Amino acid sequence: MNKAVFLDRDGVINQEIGDYVYKIEDFKFNTGLFPALRLLQEYDYKLIVVTNQGGIAKVRYTHDEVNELHKFMLEKLLEEGIKIADVYFCPHHHTIEPCLCRKPNSIMIEKAIAKHKVDASQSFLIGDNERDILAGEKAGVKGVLIETNTNILPRVKMDILNVV
Repeated sequence: MNKAVFLDRDGVINQEIGDYVYKIEDFKFNTGLFPALRLLQEYDYKLIVVTNQGGIAKVRYTHDEVNELHKFMLEKLLEEGIKIADVYFCPHHHTIEPCLCRKPNSIMIEKAIAKHKVDASQSFLIGDNERDILAGEKAGVKGVLIETNTNILPRVKMDILNVV
């Protein structure tokens, strides 16, 4: 079995800007992200992104635009020596079309656990919203709640790796 760290996207990986991030020019990685993810890889954690993208349901942007942004994100992370095992996104919004995949529901995480043979009890979810943490807990994954747009490196060291 593998261990994994599930990562919310907006506010954890990249800057949350108060509006939907779907354009490459608006996508800025958060400070400390690269060393934090490289450290997790050194400790043999698979890295998996799970993100709500309700702007699709609101017709603010398309699946293709999200896929293009994720392609850009994955390429930039690879340039930094970081391999993301998978990206899951929910295109629904609870005010338009209820679903089982939108966090705080846990279907995205459960699918990733099954596909990547993840031991949930040895895994974590880093999120900047209570719904992220609830989704992880429903799937048996420990949550690490951070402040939006903060450096995750100290929390990775303290809450996940127990190193100083």
